[in-house]
Amino acid sequence: MARAAVPGRLTWRVATVKQTKDETATARTLTLDVPGWPGHAPGQHVAVKLTAADGYTAQRDYSIGNASEPDRLEITVQRLSDGEVSPYLAEIAEPGDQFDLRGPIGGWFTWDPADPRPLLLFAGGSGIVPLMAMIRTHAQFGAQVPVRLIYSARTPADIIYQEELSERQRSSPLTITYLYTRSGWAARGIAPARDSKSYTTRLNAKILAETAFPPSANPATFVCGPSGFVEAASSLLVAAGHAPGAIKTERFGPGG
Repeated sequence: MARAAVPGRLTWRVATVKQTKDETATARTLTLDVPGWPGHAPGQHVAVKLTAADGYTAQRDYSIGNASEPDRLEITVQRLSDGEVSPYLAEIAEPGDQFDLRGPIGGWFTWDPADPRPLLLFAGGSGIVPLMAMIRTHAQFGAQVPVRLIYSARTPADIIYQEELSERQRSSPLTITYLYTRSGWAARGIAPARDSKSYTTRLNAKILAETAFPPSANPATFVCGPSGFVEAASSLLVAAGHAPGAIKTERFGPGG
């Protein structure tokens, strides 16, 4: 899998928006052309820097969502009402716009498609983005190891990549469980994701036992999402007998 050398990771490149796609009411995917992009490992992220007319700059990190391709990458951005970067990326940016980008960044929270272990993924909200890169890479390499995704979102309407996940579940060794943490969505006419097991609750020991690989399967385990979700999922995994050192986590606070 292509990886950048240290000088490449430190180089700011100009990214051009090629395409945008609204994933939910607050999340948007940007497909970017990045000349000289060296490729990336699933789980890595980039730094995005915006520069205002008066020279003021704002910089934020965003996970990469696509499988590795030369000169191309995708980021999916959740809009934050008080953010400096996400409102532009999630609402204003359009094809042809440019901004500075640096990466790929990160080496620990990455998955190797040659790993023979089952792949166990836990996503909270927009924490699905780097895990989606793993799912797409799994398909790109034709990997046959089973994959289980446990995805926590407020309501079915907040699931990012919902259609693609449904399609991939039908055509690959991927099993998805959705956890909806907000009540009342059915009364508002919001339908649950198709072809998947779902619970209207937060992750707990019972759900973990019913949906995750057991410790005896020695899965490659990745957990990504808000700090509270990551801490809860990790604690439940350890309590269930999973080795702490085998659980890779990536968390974000209110600022993403």
